[in-house]
Amino acid sequence: MEKIYLKNEEETKEIGYKLGKLLNKGNVVCLIGDLGAGKTTITQSIAKGLGVDDYITSPTFTIVNEYEGRVPLYHFDVYRISSSEEMYEIGFEEYIYGQGVCIIEWANLIEDILPDNYLKLELNYKEDGREMILIPFGQEYEKIVKELLK
Repeated sequence: MEKIYLKNEEETKEIGYKLGKLLNKGNVVCLIGDLGAGKTTITQSIAKGLGVDDYITSPTFTIVNEYEGRVPLYHFDVYRISSSEEMYEIGFEEYIYGQGVCIIEWANLIEDILPDNYLKLELNYKEDGREMILIPFGQEYEKIVKELLK
């Protein structure tokens, strides 16, 4: 587990962009944090790092948005999911084990169906900024976090 203090939105965007450059097909990033903590901002900057030109919005009502970049980006917002079973109905397994990068906002609501290996990012309010807690699950994600912090 690593912690980073992000004093403003610009620092959040910078770390997200750098993370996006490090991600590859099959990677899963799980975002957890209160409303307004920066989950969508970090997703937008990860997308830029992945070469996505589209404007990223939170897929609150559609559950998943798809974007094209150097690899496809699948952006989930599971805030309105009432059970993990709903995720299977939208083809969650095809996305999660597919050829793109998955970013899942509110991933704590579907922990029971997450893959064994992923990167968990917690965003919390701290003083005037945000604290980002990075928790890698699996060696690949440990390497990503190590590279991100250089």
